[in-house]
Amino acid sequence: MLNKEDYIWDFKNSYEWMGKIRKGLPPLIITVAITGGIQGKEMNPNLPETKEEQADQTYEAYKAGASIVHIHARSPDNPSKVTSDPEVYREVNALIREKCPDIIINNSTGGGPGLSLEEKMAPIFAGAEIASLNCGPFVTRYTLPPRKPPLWGRDKEIQRDVCIPITYGDTEHFARTMLENNVKPELEIYNPGQYWIVNNLIRKDLIKKPYLVQFVMGFQTGSYPTPKNLLALIDELPSDSIFQVIGVGPFQLPMIVMSIILGGHVRTGMEDTIYYSKRQLCKSNAELVERVVRLSKELGRDIATPKQARQMLGISLTPSKY
Repeated sequence: MLNKEDYIWDFKNSYEWMGKIRKGLPPLIITVAITGGIQGKEMNPNLPETKEEQADQTYEAYKAGASIVHIHARSPDNPSKVTSDPEVYREVNALIREKCPDIIINNSTGGGPGLSLEEKMAPIFAGAEIASLNCGPFVTRYTLPPRKPPLWGRDKEIQRDVCIPITYGDTEHFARTMLENNVKPELEIYNPGQYWIVNNLIRKDLIKKPYLVQFVMGFQTGSYPTPKNLLALIDELPSDSIFQVIGVGPFQLPMIVMSIILGGHVRTGMEDTIYYSKRQLCKSNAELVERVVRLSKELGRDIATPKQARQMLGISLTPSKY
């Protein structure tokens, strides 16, 4: 078993960091975000959409070293669209649990375009162990090409230019609901101003230690994905926090390496990038996880097992059942 001081410390303290390097940084928690709520097979035919595809790719990523899976369930009738149906989420979770006995189930409450607040909240009730909690609004613009046969869904290009809103009250509602259902919030921060939301939730005792803070680097209207900005975000971490880093698109690799070096944890997967390298589409989520494992071991960090990840995050050592 790990001691708390092995994996939670003052990440901005240079002396503590050097001590950890001498002793050894804690095992790396790898989250795999297998699908996402926007792009689909029209962008990369290897991206998993159906329940069975999501379960199969999760299993391969789990064998490669992922201890957490982040899930966006898709509509069974039209997998080009996300769903908020908790029963569909429960079915996906059950298929994954059957293949991966101890992986940590992380359901999205970000969902996808067009969902109401209550619809986004529905996956909390599907047996999630962790759920994402966006800590502020953001603006995004993107274009999706048509989905051609034999793919299900639209036959026209989609263009969106939207603001994803969220308020103090919304985040309090999400956090309170997660607390009541024994679901750990994954606090998603896109820019440093969103620490106002995090600290409000802490003051109101709506989230429990250790706080799981995830920096989303490179998403539109979020912080630019630079080493300088990542260090600035780490400087504002509340005490008793664990941080994890997402790098979007071409910024995934440098942001992941930064987090490994700094003692944080990482998220990879085809929600965050559909490319393995320049002009080379990902073959699978497992391919991305395998690269993180290689990098982490070369940089001197072991890979956390699901049991170790559960201990570090302060969630039940007994996996959820469906």
